Amino acid sequence: MAPRGKLYLVGTPIGNLADLSRRAEEVLRDVACIGAEDTRRTKILLDHIGCRTPMFSFFARNERRRIPEILGRLEAGESVAVVSDAGNPGISDPAEKLVREVVVHGFDVVPVPGPSAFVAALTASGLPARRFRFEGYLPTREGPRRERLRSLRSEEATLLFYESPQRVRRLVEEVEELLGDRPVVLAREITKKFEEFFRGRASDARRHMDANRPRGEYVVVVGGAEGEEALPEERVIALVREEVGSGRSLRDAVRAAARVGRWKEQELYRLLREKDGRK
Repeated sequence: MAPRGKLYLVGTPIGNLADLSRRAEEVLRDVACIGAEDTRRTKILLDHIGCRTPMFSFFARNERRRIPEILGRLEAGESVAVVSDAGNPGISDPAEKLVREVVVHGFDVVPVPGPSAFVAALTASGLPARRFRFEGYLPTREGPRRERLRSLRSEEATLLFYESPQRVRRLVEEVEELLGDRPVVLAREITKKFEEFFRGRASDARRHMDANRPRGEYVVVVGGAEGEEALPEERVIALVREEVGSGRSLRDAVRAAARVGRWKEQELYRLLREKDGRK
């Protein structure tokens, strides 16, 4: 039986062509063909490294037709690479559906990591990076777009969005209106000649774009919801006693009061012991 082909997800530069890894270059040379979101942009990259591997277009409007063709190539033993316009394929592009189909049909999917715009923006933003939520592009229609943002009001993780220069100011206005005047970082043209990071509040970012016409693709980084302050000692103890009085065990009462009052359970137990005069 002939060996089955593999699907390679090849990360490509988000701006600076020198960011293409040596491994990515080798894979692009060795595969039978390359599926590209925009063959014109990918040709610039292939010309830069002197690669002559055949290309075909693979984007949202032709994915239904292309996916069976790619599966057929893999079944015939050909390995295929897929690249996006920039960054890692599978994030905000049709490669996500392709990967699901390839996995279902039992073929290997091999990631070849590369630059990622939202990771670069997050790590350079100065906002907390331990927990984050990547939202990609929001819906273009006003109703669904605003509803998505409203659903993020209580999210404490740092939020990341992709946005075009035509709609980025509207996004910042909606963040200010629906989420509050939070810390915002506007990252544009990352790794390119005119790379820029603007840091401030949502209101500052809005004024910045009033004075500077948006250019290039943006990553918008938004600070998460600030947690409410913990309830005072007297109030959180009263919550515990109310829960116990309603028939809950002390353990369940402390757990419920700690969650509502934003206390750690161990600290709440310690507080109860101190109030009761026990060591």
